[in-house]
Amino acid sequence: MRKILIIINRKAGTDREKRLGEAIRRHLPADRFSVETTYLQYLGHGADLARDAVRRGVDTVVAVGGDGSINEVAQGLLGTKTALAIVPLGSGNGLARALKIPLDAGLALQLVAAGEKRPMDAGFANEHLFLSNAGVGFDAVIADRFRHSKKRGLINYARLVIGGFYSYRPATYSVKVDGQEQGRQAFLMTVANGNQFGYEFKLAPQASVFDGMLDVCLVPPLGFFDLLPLSIRSLRGSIHKSRYMEHFTGREIEVSSPELSSLQVDGDAVPLTNGKTVYFRIAQGALQVIVPAQ
Repeated sequence: MRKILIIINRKAGTDREKRLGEAIRRHLPADRFSVETTYLQYLGHGADLARDAVRRGVDTVVAVGGDGSINEVAQGLLGTKTALAIVPLGSGNGLARALKIPLDAGLALQLVAAGEKRPMDAGFANEHLFLSNAGVGFDAVIADRFRHSKKRGLINYARLVIGGFYSYRPATYSVKVDGQEQGRQAFLMTVANGNQFGYEFKLAPQASVFDGMLDVCLVPPLGFFDLLPLSIRSLRGSIHKSRYMEHFTGREIEVSSPELSSLQVDGDAVPLTNGKTVYFRIAQGALQVIVPAQ
């Protein structure tokens, strides 16, 4: 019998949690699956629970929540045979969208039951794990502000972007991609593993979490009225064909700047630990993940 651990970020609300429980019983019946459900209690708890699940021989660990919760659970599964599955209940749900996992909990649990596994790549920024993207530009500044905000959702994120735009000064970066170095001034300096931020905003439309490569996405300094066409291009998946994007691919990227002050991984702000330099690398096929059938 297949052993499954379900880890829930308890921010869904009582009614939503009740519906989730009903969906779990419907799609993962007790005669076919050994299912255990638990809840995140503290920062880092997801990784601890995942590591314990690996030790206990659990086949699949299901992360129920947003990109931050998924990242935390994945930290405990890297390099193991235990698979990560996703029931996306976050705001942006960038990784779930990149993997084409349904945003409906019942449909996502159907994928868990099917158990189709595939090894996906994992990115690291100064050894902080990222599954979707990591950045040091305007996105990192907004991630830090979003972390301190009590409100969630696209509207609040847009409010923070507009409010922070005029005070932000694009930095000049030294960017080394697989040993090739160049200087760039950039509004966004983001390294992508997956193809989007979330909410269907695609910064690297052609990126894949299965190709063993990282995508370097540089958006040059722009004016306020460029934000709307930039966003439209991003939603349509054509930003890489526009003047708003300079794009490179590589396996090892080094980004440095005397103005570097922030770092985000999968939308969460993390501390800078290497002064004014961030080292990005890819670990190919490091994480087993449950995906739709190919």
